[in-house]
Amino acid sequence: MARMIVEVMLKPEIHDPQGEAIASACHRLGFGQVLGVRQGKRFEVEFEGPADEAAVTAITNLARDLLSNPVIEVFTLHAG
Repeated sequence: MARMIVEVMLKPEIHDPQGEAIASACHRLGFGQVLGVRQGKRFEVEFEGPADEAAVTAITNLARDLLSNPVIEVFTLHAG
């Protein structure tokens, strides 16, 4: 069994109200050094077989087609 991590974030030009709310809460809680927060999603995908090129291609397709919205989000993959 192998595992890949898919991290999905809003594109930098997309407004992130949840991140802004978290940053505001940081300031209220005394973490004034926090300049900004961007909120995202993390998926741990376990699959049969090795994490070879075919598996990376399959997980890339999964991330693009199901786990992210390519209009407003970007994703990265790495071994888990």
